Amino acid sequence: MTADDSFRRLDDDDYPAYTMGRAAEMLGTPQGFLRAIGEARLITPLRSAGGHRRYSRYQLRIAARARELVDRGMPSPALGDRRPQGRLAEIAAIGAPPPSWPRPR
Repeated sequence: MTADDSFRRLDDDDYPAYTMGRAAEMLGTPQGFLRAIGEARLITPLRSAGGHRRYSRYQLRIAARARELVDRGMPSPALGDRRPQGRLAEIAAIGAPPPSWPRPR
């Protein structure tokens, strides 16, 4: 793998570049929140060879939106609502990041 390949992966929204600790820090949320939305199958972090969770930028945008909804008073279990009219459909349909996030290239 060349250095150019490594840099291209960092531009990939789906590349799992962030550890749980770094992802939680970036989102300003406890690591337990990321575990909870993973258990609700809102996002499915990839695992490193050592079994550690790794998150992509796309997953972090979904987590940020989920955090916004919880902060606005939505109960956490509602995030895992998989009916078409449920919140998962709303969150998964995110095409653009919230205004505070840089737009993907």
